[in-house]
Amino acid sequence: MSIGLVASVLAGCSTLSENMRVPGLDEYNDDSKRSRVRGRLTGEDGILIFGNDRNSGSQRGGGAGEQSGIGVNAYLWRASLDTLSFMPLASADPFGGVLITDWYSPPGTTGERFRATAYILGRQLRSDGVRIAIFRQELRGNAWVDVPVSAGTASELEDQVLNRARELRSQATAASR
Repeated sequence: MSIGLVASVLAGCSTLSENMRVPGLDEYNDDSKRSRVRGRLTGEDGILIFGNDRNSGSQRGGGAGEQSGIGVNAYLWRASLDTLSFMPLASADPFGGVLITDWYSPPGTTGERFRATAYILGRQLRSDGVRIAIFRQELRGNAWVDVPVSAGTASELEDQVLNRARELRSQATAASR
């Protein structure tokens, strides 16, 4: 029994480059059933718990040197980075699609600061593919106190991200022609 356990563990080991694949441009716009179940425990790909189909990169002609590790829509990811670039970046997780900024005080404002968290929700470029949460604090006495943010602020930033993502996509499409 222990030999079987060791053999299964060794069979599951492979290099990092074999476990990663290059997302194709068509993948961001693919609404097929196969793309929705890829990487799940059940589905057409068999039992895949971590990652996606390992053979898909070789079927498309992608080699190990071309592979990328981003797990979300590349246009939304880049657009979120561009849009929130005026705030200092605290954390960025391209696999989970989460950007967290550090506290930012607008120039000329010393008693107020903002923080943002952007969530990229999928691999497709869609209007509901990004959510941004804004946090605001005011200095009262010697302590920072949480205060509500205007309801439209997060929506405006989401719209800016979506517009930038569309720009990036159209630039990439024009460059590939």
